[in-house]
Amino acid sequence: MEKRQCGFTLVEIAVVLVIIGLLLGGVLKGQELINGAKVKNVMNDFRNTSTYVFGYQDRFRAMPGDDASVASRLTGAVKASTGGTVGNGRLEGNWNSSTATDESVLFWQHVRLANFAGGDGRNPGGEGITLQDWLPRNAVGGRLGVTGSSPITGWGGSLFVCQDKLPGGFARQIDIALDDGQSDSGSVRLLADGAANGAAIEAAKLTDSELYTVCASY
Repeated sequence: MEKRQCGFTLVEIAVVLVIIGLLLGGVLKGQELINGAKVKNVMNDFRNTSTYVFGYQDRFRAMPGDDASVASRLTGAVKASTGGTVGNGRLEGNWNSSTATDESVLFWQHVRLANFAGGDGRNPGGEGITLQDWLPRNAVGGRLGVTGSSPITGWGGSLFVCQDKLPGGFARQIDIALDDGQSDSGSVRLLADGAANGAAIEAAKLTDSELYTVCASY
């Protein structure tokens, strides 16, 4: 008896390959859109945070976080007791401080209670509050923070906004969009991920696979 071999024809294989290509293309395009949205959110966080500072200063003639009279201005507000000298016009304390009484942490309570920023306006050191949950996060789950003390060696300025856990590809896009595209110069610079301060990452050493802290000077 004659034996017949069953299998896919070239046309059928071609159709399957086309379908697989379309699916892969859709997945990659979708991921690209998601990443693009995250980068935009991160850039908006930089702009919005600086706006909070200028808005608060315009209304109260004081720096949020450093405001010595905040308790009389905003119901429930806490005056900072660590991180620097309260009322000296500078926002002190590390941008990623985990001390609830630091100026750089209470900055967020002050701008929230003043209705510049959304979020929990309760005392970050209060009972039942987990500080790491209370603090603001960026689009990738990293920390968003602000300080008046330069986080990068030799970098001048009076206000710095920093965000960590950002992939190198994101950091590169942000630097190009907001500054000069160089990680160790200009108004946007990169720092080792999670570091409170240190030397800027050299442009030649920036890799897409690593995570970084991106800081902007205002």
